[in-house]
Amino acid sequence: MELKRVVVTGLGALTPIGNTKHEFWDALIGGKSGAAPITYFDTEKFKTKFACELKNFEPTDFLDRKEARKMDKFAQYAMVAADEAIADAKLNLDEVNKLRVGVIWGAGIGGLETFQEEVLNFAAGDGSPRFNPFFIPKMIADIAPANISIKYGFMGPNYTTVSACASSANAMFDALNSIRLGHCDIIVTGGSEAAVTIAGMGGFNAMHALSTRNESPETASRPFDATRDGFVLGEGAGALVLEEYEHAKARGAKIYAEFVGGGLSSDAYHMTAPHPEGVGVIAVMKNCLENAGLKPEDVDHINTHGTSTPLGDVAELKAISEVFGNHAKHININSTKSMTGHLLGAAGAIEAISVILAMQNSMVPPTINHTTVDENIDPELNLTLNKAQKRDVKVAMSNTFGFGGHNACVVFKRLD
Repeated sequence: MELKRVVVTGLGALTPIGNTKHEFWDALIGGKSGAAPITYFDTEKFKTKFACELKNFEPTDFLDRKEARKMDKFAQYAMVAADEAIADAKLNLDEVNKLRVGVIWGAGIGGLETFQEEVLNFAAGDGSPRFNPFFIPKMIADIAPANISIKYGFMGPNYTTVSACASSANAMFDALNSIRLGHCDIIVTGGSEAAVTIAGMGGFNAMHALSTRNESPETASRPFDATRDGFVLGEGAGALVLEEYEHAKARGAKIYAEFVGGGLSSDAYHMTAPHPEGVGVIAVMKNCLENAGLKPEDVDHINTHGTSTPLGDVAELKAISEVFGNHAKHININSTKSMTGHLLGAAGAIEAISVILAMQNSMVPPTINHTTVDENIDPELNLTLNKAQKRDVKVAMSNTFGFGGHNACVVFKRLD
C-alpha cells in the first residue's frame, strides 16, 4: 500500500528557557542558558545543586486548580504544551472525526515527584497505608496522554512510549506510522518530564551522570567541550500536532514541515554507556535516512543528542562522520541541550520543535558554552559554536538516545 504523507500543523513548548514556542525559539537563537540553582528543595547535601527548572510557571494559570491538584507536574506540563499545539493547529473540534484523532506521548519516568512524596509520607507515618486516592493515577506515565484525550474527546490510539531519553522520539515515530498507514488523520504527540526532585537529582548523582559545576551553573551544560563533566537535568514538555497531508491541505492548515521518516536501533552494549564507536547510532541514522528515502547529502542540519557527557558526545560525532562521510563537515550540527539541559523523556519532542523552527526561520541555534577544543572531535565538523548561524535548512534531523541503548532518530523536510 502507498504510505500517506504526514505534516506538522501545530507546536507547543514549555521549557526552562521559554514557556511558549515563541519564547523558546527567541531564547534558543539568543543562546540563553536555562540552568540555575535549584529552588524546589534544599540542595545543601547534594553533589549537584542546580538544574534547568521552568521559570515563572504556575499551573493554575493554565489549568483549573482542582484539576491541577490531580496531576503530577509531568502531566501538567503535558497538558500545557498540548493545549498550545492544538490551538496553534487551529483544529475545528466540532468538525474533526475524533475517532481518528489520537494522542501518543513519551515519558521516561512519569510521576516521580508524586511517588517520592507518597513514599516519604508513608515512611514518616505509623505504618498505616494512608495514601492519596490520586497517588496511582497521578504517577503512571500513561496518564499524560489520557488527560489530553479526555479534555478534547480524542478517541483514536492513546498511550505512552517509555524508552528513557528516547521516549518522545519513539512516540513521534509511532504517531508518524499510525497516520502513514491510514489509521488516523491527526495525532497529538510529544513528551514531558518532571524529574528535578530529590529522588531524580540524587539518583542521577549516584550514577555520576550529572555535571557538578556548582560554581557556574549557566555554563555547566557544554556539549563537545573538552571540559564537559556530565549533563544538566531539565524539565518541561514539547507537543506536536501531526496530520495527514491531504487532511491538512483540505482544511487550509498552516504547515510547518513534512515529517518524512524515522529510525530506531539498539546499542545492545551497556546499561548506561554508549558504544564507544557509535555502532547503534550509526545504525539509527542509516535506518532513518532509508525510511525517509533520503541520501546523506540531503541533510542540512542535525540536532544531536549531545548531552555534555565525555563518552556520549564523542561517540555520536564519530557516528555522524561515519554515516555522512565528507558531507558531515557541510552540516550544521548543534546541541540545544547546552541551553535547555536534558529533558529526558521530553528531549526528543523539544529538539524536534527546534529543528522545525530552524527550518522555518533559516537559522540554526548555537551550541553554547564551548571554550576548550576536544582533540577527540573532528575539527572540521561545524558544531555551530556559541552563536546562531544563518542557514537555508531544507532537511533537518534530530537524534535522541536513552539509557539501555535505545536510539531514535527523526527527520523533517521543508514543504515548498
